[in-house]
Amino acid sequence: MRYHKIDNQFFTANRKNFSKMMVSSSIALFVSNDEYPRNGDQFFPFRQSSDLFYLSGIDQEKSFLMLAPDCPNPKLREVLFILKTNEQMTIWNGHKYTLDEARETSGIENVYWLDDMDMMIREAASYAKNIYLNAYEYPKYKTEVETGEQRFIKEIRQLFPLHIFERSAPILYALRMIKSETEIDLLKQACEITNKAFRRTLQFVKPGVMEFEVQAEIEHEFTRNRASGHGYYPIIASGKNACTLHYTENDKECMDGDVLLFDFGAEYANYSADMSRSIPVNGKFTDRQKTVYQAVLRTLNTLTENMVVGASLDELDKLSKKLIEKELIGLGLFTAEEVKNQDPKEPLYKKYFMHGVNHHMGLDVHDVGERHVSLAAGMVLTCEPGIYIPEENLGIRLENDILITENGPFNLMENIPIEIEEIEKLMG
Repeated sequence: MRYHKIDNQFFTANRKNFSKMMVSSSIALFVSNDEYPRNGDQFFPFRQSSDLFYLSGIDQEKSFLMLAPDCPNPKLREVLFILKTNEQMTIWNGHKYTLDEARETSGIENVYWLDDMDMMIREAASYAKNIYLNAYEYPKYKTEVETGEQRFIKEIRQLFPLHIFERSAPILYALRMIKSETEIDLLKQACEITNKAFRRTLQFVKPGVMEFEVQAEIEHEFTRNRASGHGYYPIIASGKNACTLHYTENDKECMDGDVLLFDFGAEYANYSADMSRSIPVNGKFTDRQKTVYQAVLRTLNTLTENMVVGASLDELDKLSKKLIEKELIGLGLFTAEEVKNQDPKEPLYKKYFMHGVNHHMGLDVHDVGERHVSLAAGMVLTCEPGIYIPEENLGIRLENDILITENGPFNLMENIPIEIEEIEKLMG
């Protein structure tokens, strides 16, 4: 792995916390992500299931975890099953975990090859009434591709039709929503790599460069700093492209006089940063660009101040709309009188600001979390207001990653340039 070794006590603690929340006489089963085919005999780069990684630290395909905390056979209470490696596999595909390496990585003593899995799961299940199965339950997620988790669920339900099945997701979501010190440190490293990459682009961007060249500079810095890559596909959007929220073509020329909007974040040890910045292609903002930029920055700062213990995402969302509406009036995009007479179902601000400003983050860039749960210490969320003016070919979004603490919000991206003067100075 590119990232530095993580103390296995982190994964051990996660398993203990999960086990405490299981009902008695239960087992829980977790499966790694698939290797997804790209074309021919090629695969996309493997990315481990966030939940399996959270509970084991195992970063390899064809891995399974079983937890059976009150099983009468102590050797079955925590069991990891991994792919059996051999010399031929090593020659063709590289090193895979040995049993000892998997023990050291995960903190699990009972590690076996996959050949032993069927019998051991059957034995553990014979002592249990309930089986916890895991699935990704993000409400907006939908895919036509059947995942390894979905196939595994079908197999287990068919194998044990008389057991009671429980969902692992509610337990994992509650646990993963509050970050431990280890997770905060990993997120800080992801943010610092992102910082280095952004600073590199400030020295590189100028009129005439292509968006994909800027992306290449980011990826160079990611690689040399041990990131596995992007936490999500990057947005490098110049000029009018910045008004397309999920613009990812990144294939246009950066023109003199335009603003370049970035939305990218390094993934380190499977933990992702998420940053947005907007910079002048020629190194100097125009007066109009500065005015719009400062409107977004004021909104960002006010929203961040309100990200405190006890606040709700719904409250922050309402506040963001109120703040942006006021700024848009100040920018002359519509008047207060027009706001009074607007259709409440289609408010005027939506033409220039049409997205939310907060989401949880961690092992997934849109991390698990309940929107209707009040903010609590240990949560990490983004804050990302924006203003998009298509008729001016101008889109500005600013985004930081915020740790919620008992003493108020802490900006994990405090070292990443955001003030106009600093950006212009670094570009000069």
